[in-house]
Amino acid sequence: MTQKVSILIPCYNAQQWVSQAIESALAQTWPEKEVIVVDDGSTDHSLEIIRRFDGIIRWETGPNQGGNVARNRLLELARGDWLQYLDADDYLLPHKITKQMEFLVGHSQSDIVFGPITMEHWSEREAKREPLPIPQPHDQWVLLARWYLPQTGACLWRKKAILDVGGWKPDQPCCQEHELYLRLLIAGRRFGYCDANGAVYRQWGEHTVCKRNKPEVRRRRLEIEQQAEDFLRDRNELTTERHWAINMARFEMARVAWQHDHVEASRIMGIIRRSQPDFIPAGDAAPPGYRIAFRVLGFRLAETVADWRRPFFSAPQQTA
Repeated sequence: MTQKVSILIPCYNAQQWVSQAIESALAQTWPEKEVIVVDDGSTDHSLEIIRRFDGIIRWETGPNQGGNVARNRLLELARGDWLQYLDADDYLLPHKITKQMEFLVGHSQSDIVFGPITMEHWSEREAKREPLPIPQPHDQWVLLARWYLPQTGACLWRKKAILDVGGWKPDQPCCQEHELYLRLLIAGRRFGYCDANGAVYRQWGEHTVCKRNKPEVRRRRLEIEQQAEDFLRDRNELTTERHWAINMARFEMARVAWQHDHVEASRIMGIIRRSQPDFIPAGDAAPPGYRIAFRVLGFRLAETVADWRRPFFSAPQQTA
């Protein structure tokens, strides 16, 4: 018997996009599906557009209470054993759910099927697509620490797994899927990697909490990193790779924070030193010259040198 998938769309002021989101849900090639939309008190024409699909989808509206409250209401309404969340400003390619459901045939113990997404950078002039692969190793704790686990719409979620951990956290203003990922991992739920790419995540404005309140995002992310480290350490599962990944994520946040708040950046580096005194960064956030300065001078002086060098390397080239 074919399992039903509930495609769940929370919507708030997405009049420009919500029709495409719903149409992409209805166009899924997986035969056993339902599409449900919860309008979270939109003040634009979103609800008017949603009503045009009356009789084809299920929908309801209510006062604005936030994205996770809407996701939990969708969870209550869903009749499928598997869930496809889809933000109203994103969309799916037709094969997305079918590919992931086919993956489950050989990986039936998986509770969350995840894979790469396509980022669509949208402006009034053009839309540029950028595939975002998920790097190896596919250790879910490393992926969580480095923020490589994908945006909500890339996954197929077992309904029972989300219910068992208490659903979406209603008062989580940002890092919402990552907070849920953390609780699922702590609860021992199984993640399965499927390399099919069928979700398109659109970036189009600066209105989200993640864009407009970056200190709050760092604070929430640091909480998740700390909870992951504490859990893994208590379970004796904090491997070298996981430990470094957590502190590399902190280091990346410290470098960004330094541009605006030296005190915050130094505080984050203090967390790293207490966690892993011999930590050395690597990768794009710490190119070879910076790593040498970091080893010899320490973080603050390495950043001071980087501040001095930055105008020379960021200035536009002059032409003769």
